Amino acid sequence: MKSIADITSKIKVKKDTRNSYEYQAYGNRLCEELGDTAMRALYIRLAKNEDRNLLEKARLHALSNEKNPTKGKVFMWKLTQLKKERK
Repeated sequence: MKSIADITSKIKVKKDTRNSYEYQAYGNRLCEELGDTAMRALYIRLAKNEDRNLLEKARLHALSNEKNPTKGKVFMWKLTQLKKERK
């Protein structure tokens, strides 16, 4: 068996210096998938404070339509709808 250090050194995993916490990594990945990097802080704040299930449902809805150029707006709309349904 090989150690994890040996495996990761061969793969050359690079560390993202923007992420100290898991929610930051999720927020950064979310803004890059939606193509809305200008609002990076908003997505990180949502990842920290909102329910992850709601965020995942809204993300999948926004990414389901390939032709939509404003995936960030669709994401926020769906997230608002899911919050209203929850109440």
